[in-house]
Amino acid sequence: MPRKLQLHPEALREGAGAAVAVLKLLANEDRLLLLCQLSQGEMNVGELEEALDIHQPTLSQQLAVLRNEGAVTTRRDGKNIYYSIADHSVLEVVAVLHRLYCPE
Repeated sequence: MPRKLQLHPEALREGAGAAVAVLKLLANEDRLLLLCQLSQGEMNVGELEEALDIHQPTLSQQLAVLRNEGAVTTRRDGKNIYYSIADHSVLEVVAVLHRLYCPE
């Protein structure tokens, strides 16, 4: 029998909108993979494409969604744009998903 959690629905009501927004971001496989990869540190588009085998224009589209929602931030260095996770709550959720669904 699953253990009971000490959750308070009235408290969740206040943060439900933010939680739903994060879950919507993670509900796309490409975005989830991008965030999982970025949890390891800052990467540029070429590095992400090589690591994940996600190609243009999909890569740019999904990075734009993550950037527009504030999940990632960018830094320009010459011709390269580097991406990193900007929202700590996104990083925490990705870590939980990794622990639950990625066997070591």
